[in-house]
Amino acid sequence: MDQADSLRNKMALQLSDQKKHTSGNARVIAVASGKGGAGKSNFTVNFSLALQRLGKKVLVFDLDIGMANIDILLGQSAEYTIVDMLRQRLSVWKIIAKGHEGLPFVSGGSGLNDLIEFSGDEMEYFLEQLQLIGKEYDYIFFDMPAGVSRTSLHFLLSADQAFLVTTPEPTSVTDGYGMIKFLHVNNKNLPVCLIINRIKNKKEGSATASNISAVCRQFLNKEIKSLIYIPDDDTVGKAVRAQTPFIAYSPDARSSAAVLQAARQYTNELNSQEKYTEFSFTAKLRRFFTTKGRNTFG
Repeated sequence: MDQADSLRNKMALQLSDQKKHTSGNARVIAVASGKGGAGKSNFTVNFSLALQRLGKKVLVFDLDIGMANIDILLGQSAEYTIVDMLRQRLSVWKIIAKGHEGLPFVSGGSGLNDLIEFSGDEMEYFLEQLQLIGKEYDYIFFDMPAGVSRTSLHFLLSADQAFLVTTPEPTSVTDGYGMIKFLHVNNKNLPVCLIINRIKNKKEGSATASNISAVCRQFLNKEIKSLIYIPDDDTVGKAVRAQTPFIAYSPDARSSAAVLQAARQYTNELNSQEKYTEFSFTAKLRRFFTTKGRNTFG
C-alpha cells in the first residue's frame, strides 16, 4: 500500500468512525441468476455503463471469484483482483481498475487457483475496505456467481436489492423462481427485481415476467417487479466477441435501447423514493460472520 492509499484510508476511516453503522450513500445491488448462461454479467456491465452515462458513479465488483469475466466483457485486464486484496492485504483503491468509458470495476480473477471462500478474517478485511468507498459511489453492483454458496447467500441477503436475471427458457425460469424462493425464505424483506433476457419479442418477456410474478404472489405472498426485457439480437454476441459493452458497440440496437431506457426508469423511480437506511450493507453482512449474527434474517 503506497503513501497516498494509506492517507486516503485513514481519512475515510475517520469519517466512517463518525457513523459506525453506515457504509456511505452507495446503493448496493446484487445481481444473481438461478443458473449459468442467463447473461447476468453482460447485463451488469451494460446497465452499470448506462447508469454512468446518466451521471451516476458506479462500481462493479465481480464476485464470481476464479470464474470471473467482467474484465473480459470490458476488454480490460486488471492488474489486481479481489483475491490479491485479501491475500496481500491491498487497499481497495489499488485493485479498482477502469474498463470501457472509464467504468470502475474490481476483477474476481479467472483461474482455478483463484477460487476462494471468504474466511472470517478475510471478510472482516473486505468489509473494512468496502466501508472506505461507500461515499464515493451512487451504486455498487456485485456480480454474483450462478447458484448459491454460503458466502454468496450472505452477500445477496445483505444487499439493498437483488436483481434476478433469467431467460424465457423453462429451466431458467424454474431455477430463477427457486432462487427467489430461497432468498425469500431467508429474508422476506429483500426487494427482488426481474431482468428477462434474450426475449424474442415484448410479448414473450411480459408473459415470462407475469408467470414468475404470479407464482411468487401465490406461493410466497411476495410482489416481484420487472425492470427490463432485453431482446435477443445479434448485437449482443458480436459485442461480447469484440469485448465491448453492447450499448457502446451498437447504440441503436434494440438491446441497447432497452438497457438505456431501463437505466433512466430505474434512476427516476429511486429519486422518488426514500433511501434504504435501516441497516448498512456492511453492518448486515458483518452480522452473518459473527456467531450471534448468523441466520438473523427471518
